[in-house]
Amino acid sequence: MIYLICAVVVVGVLCVFDLFLTFAVLRRLRENTAELDRLAAPRPEFEPWDPEDVVGQTLPELAGGPAERVVAFFDANCDVCHEHAPDFAEEARAFDGAAAVVSGKGPQAEELLAAVGGEVPVTRVDEAMTLVNSIGLKAFPTYALVDADGTITGAATSARALASRVPAA
Repeated sequence: MIYLICAVVVVGVLCVFDLFLTFAVLRRLRENTAELDRLAAPRPEFEPWDPEDVVGQTLPELAGGPAERVVAFFDANCDVCHEHAPDFAEEARAFDGAAAVVSGKGPQAEELLAAVGGEVPVTRVDEAMTLVNSIGLKAFPTYALVDADGTITGAATSARALASRVPAA
């Protein structure tokens, strides 16, 4: 009789262990299903945007510089901007009066400002969003040629694309 009691107790313990294991598996399946649903959700559709759309816009805030200079528009939440900022900082030494406009706040904005460097004049935070919204900029990073009157005469998504049109320092 003692063997029967031991067998029932062992089977009972195994059943309770199996029940806990089943609940753990179900919880994990729910988490994974939620993540899959999030990933499968429809992505917002982006309309195509051409940087040349901003050509002809006037930015009085950027007037008064040299005859023609490159202005880079960066956003703190843009990963590509963080990749391109050091390259722009290096290329900016060759441009006469290059400038950067950095929108966004927080530690990411500070990292981006540090990447652009101290030699390039930077407009940032609230003033930057005013500039970005006033010209209808829809993609970052964008590089623009700005003349002495503050009018955008050319734009591209690469500073090198504009380099041939800018007088060297």
